[in-house]
This record gives sequence, C-alpha cells and structure tokens, in this order.
Amino acid sequence: MTHAPEPVTVLLARWRAGDASALQLLVPLVYAELRRLAQHYLLRERVGHTLQPTALVNEAYLRLAGQGRGDFADRTHFIGVAAHLMRQILVDHARARNAAKRDGGSRVELQEAEHPLQQSDIDVTALDDALNRLAEFDANLCQLVELRFFGGLSIEDTAAVMSVSTSTVKREWAAARAWLNRELEASL
Repeated sequence: MTHAPEPVTVLLARWRAGDASALQLLVPLVYAELRRLAQHYLLRERVGHTLQPTALVNEAYLRLAGQGRGDFADRTHFIGVAAHLMRQILVDHARARNAAKRDGGSRVELQEAEHPLQQSDIDVTALDDALNRLAEFDANLCQLVELRFFGGLSIEDTAAVMSVSTSTVKREWAAARAWLNRELEASL
C-alpha cells in the first residue's frame, strides 16, 4: 500500500516546477505553524517592538514569493527556510532601527531559564553576525541554533527535524552554545 504524499509536499513540488499559485495554496496549510514561530521570535525581542507576528509572517511570505521558484524538499525544509527568513527580517529591522541611533542600541533580553546562552542580554545584530560565522564554520550547528533558539523547538523536536539522535542534538547544542558564547563575548 502506498501513501499519498502530504499536500504540502505536493504544493512544494508544484512551486518548484514553476507554478506560482502553489505558494498561495501552501501558506494557509502552514500558516498556524509560521505564526507560532513568529510569536516565538517576537517574545525574544524588546518590549514595544513594532512588528507583530502576522506582519512577520507576511513579510516572510513576500520574501519567499519574491524568490521565484522554491526548491524545498518537504514541509520541514520549508518551515526551516521561513524561520531563517523571519530571523533575517528581525535582524534587518534591528539594523535599520540601530542606524537611526547613535549608540546602535537594541538589545534582546534573554532569560537563562529559557535559553542556554550565558549572557543576560544579547545584541540582535551581534548574534546574527555570530550565527553567520557559525554557518561558515558548520551549517548544521547554525541550523540547530536556529531551530532551538529562534524556533523554540525541544531537543526531541530538533532531533526529528534534523534526522539525528537526541544525544547528537545535546552534544552539538553544547558545542554551539560554547562557540556562540565565546563569539559574543569577543564582540563586546
């Protein structure tokens, strides 16, 4: 007995083949998940942030649509790319806001109980710069940080998305935390 592919996967294949309308049909199927990611991202932003979850999802959609055809293997890959785009949108927003300030302010408060990085607050742009350097060093570690930190996924969920064991996620998460802490301390 063969199983029919998930509707998201079918729409991703149609979009990859050049059917622009497939993205419009795809977004309602993943909208709740994208909005949850956006809400999670915005929880880590400063109080009074001007972007709302719906606006962040809409901006990510516009960027996806602007890329033309999407080359996504499945739902997980699509959500991962959308999460990365949301991170970039927030970083762009912070950089634009910082450009208007002399001191380049805009720091994000992180609560240690929720987050493994040791510092009490982290500059969004410094974190993005560090993550870009991490991606050059090890793209998988960068993806793991995006899923855990920005996406708010548990170790088990991260392992499932990355198709690795939970012990691998724990080990690589410890390495990524140490690397990022060192990079962020050096940028102070």
